[in-house]
Amino acid sequence: MASEAEKTFQRFAVFGESSSSGSEMNNKNFSKLCKDCGIMDGKTVTSTDVDILFSKVKAKNARTITFQQFQEAMKELGQKRFKGKGPDEALENIYKLMEGKDPATTGVTKATTVGGVSRLTERFDDSGKGKGVAGREDVTDNSGYVSGYKGAGTYDKKGH
Repeated sequence: MASEAEKTFQRFAVFGESSSSGSEMNNKNFSKLCKDCGIMDGKTVTSTDVDILFSKVKAKNARTITFQQFQEAMKELGQKRFKGKGPDEALENIYKLMEGKDPATTGVTKATTVGGVSRLTERFDDSGKGKGVAGREDVTDNSGYVSGYKGAGTYDKKGH
């Protein structure tokens, strides 16, 4: 039976990593877990601490850490985050922060359709055929000798 901490570890390990089995975690998701669970507080535990610790506990040429290595890292982070507590108590506090946490997706960019699409769809009739030049708002009048001249054809109407 996996502990709460291990379940959280797995949820973060597979986050954004479709090929991950959840047994190993990369640095990006390790940082995310530390941030989302409040282990990284920006004062006693910073993103730099987390990155250094990740490099320290992982195998020499590995790019991921196992839950076992994760626990070692959490022991160290726990002592840094909860100064004055024993290693086991600090680790327990870290695991309490992690309980039931999921990778946060706040601030993740959602695809939105704004403005530009309606302009593009006006260029097509109901059957989906393009209207060609007629579908454009900014059809230029090239009849004049000066581009952009609005008074074309008014010369003789001035009563000369």
